[in-house]
Amino acid sequence: MRRFEGRVAVVSGAAQGMGKAVALRLGSEGATVVAADINGAGAEATAREIGGKSFGHQVDIGDPDSVSNLFGAVAAKAGKLDVLVNVAAIVPFVKWDELTFEEWRRVARVNYDGLYLMCRAGSDMMRKNNYGRIVNFGSNSMLAGTPNMAHYVASKGGVLAFGRALATELGAYKITVNTVLPGLVDTEGVQQTPHKEAFGFVEMLQAIKGHGKPNDIVPAVAFLASEEAHWITGQALNVDAGMVRY
Repeated sequence: MRRFEGRVAVVSGAAQGMGKAVALRLGSEGATVVAADINGAGAEATAREIGGKSFGHQVDIGDPDSVSNLFGAVAAKAGKLDVLVNVAAIVPFVKWDELTFEEWRRVARVNYDGLYLMCRAGSDMMRKNNYGRIVNFGSNSMLAGTPNMAHYVASKGGVLAFGRALATELGAYKITVNTVLPGLVDTEGVQQTPHKEAFGFVEMLQAIKGHGKPNDIVPAVAFLASEEAHWITGQALNVDAGMVRY
């Protein structure tokens, strides 16, 4: 399929993991992808792998000036924005008794403030063409109440609520806003935390057995980012092999 021929997409967190998988999928279907990540070299590597007019850009999504620079580059190099996929996030492992305000703010700055900044700048560009698809990454942890990450769970609950409100604000401009809620996914980031020990327990809870991989999440994202999903907005889609059923 070439559902994104002629479309321009920004994907945050595109240097690795689910962000990279999304970027590669959109690129394979014809999109010019702006691979955005705090790891600039990794973002550029993803863009090179996609080829064409795609390019990488280093961005700290929690910094307003950095986000402004990103979308300035999008406007200068691509001329428009059709799709925004917000994948970038911090996935911590901190027990409640050890959770400081500084750590709370560290995660909120990226997972929640960063989401606002990206959606603010991205939707402003989309409104110029009266078209857009915004897909935000939440987490099924906000439904399961996963331990050792209260601030992460809170931030992902905010992603869901914010997406519903933003869908209401942007619907008049033919811009949809939806949220995917992945379960535990085997990524480079997860493998660097104690969460890597949880796959066996999570699999026991899943209706479909197996360990989640980035490419298990991508098809749902690509659909919501496409023109086919024009009648879907303000929704949350669990993509977790049926771990959480609600």
